[in-house]
Amino acid sequence: MNQKIILLLAGLICLRAADAQVTFEKIDTTMKIGKTGFRLNCRNKEIAQNQLSIRPIGFESPANENLNFPVRGRVSKAMVDDLNQDGVADLILFIYSDSAAIHGTVLAFISEGNKSIVPAGLPDVALDGKLSPGYKGHDQFSMLEGTLLQRFPIFKPGDTDAPTGGNRTVQYQLNKVDGGGYKFAVLRSFDTH
Repeated sequence: MNQKIILLLAGLICLRAADAQVTFEKIDTTMKIGKTGFRLNCRNKEIAQNQLSIRPIGFESPANENLNFPVRGRVSKAMVDDLNQDGVADLILFIYSDSAAIHGTVLAFISEGNKSIVPAGLPDVALDGKLSPGYKGHDQFSMLEGTLLQRFPIFKPGDTDAPTGGNRTVQYQLNKVDGGGYKFAVLRSFDTH
């Protein structure tokens, strides 16, 4: 009888460990807004490094050149939107740096009037004193009317596996940076219980 209980518990532990892994599919897609967009390819094989290939579509030279570079983590989703409202597609990538899709970030490729493409990254919530209390990842990302939303559960002191502090949503907007380029800046945040 004790052996059956031990086997049952071992099986449950194995199932729980298997649930911790998230499957990241290969991404091979083309996304457009109007006549501009991106052809994206990422095999998503290794968490430490994946080769990302981005081919702009409908852009003027030199912005139409292929971009190939390694990315740390796996791309879970890609989409296009017009974040800087120039009428040209911008590419948004949701990337997780672990196999369980707990710690995520966003990397965007922003059009500059169809003539160039510049990267923009998401600031790390863990480094923001106002947003970081209770943060332990479990990031979920979405878009809302040209802004980016990041949602995660809030862990109270003493919470180990299950967060009891509700959820925090952070809304970001894309801002132009002095000297060129763009960055995501916090527009607002709110907690729900």
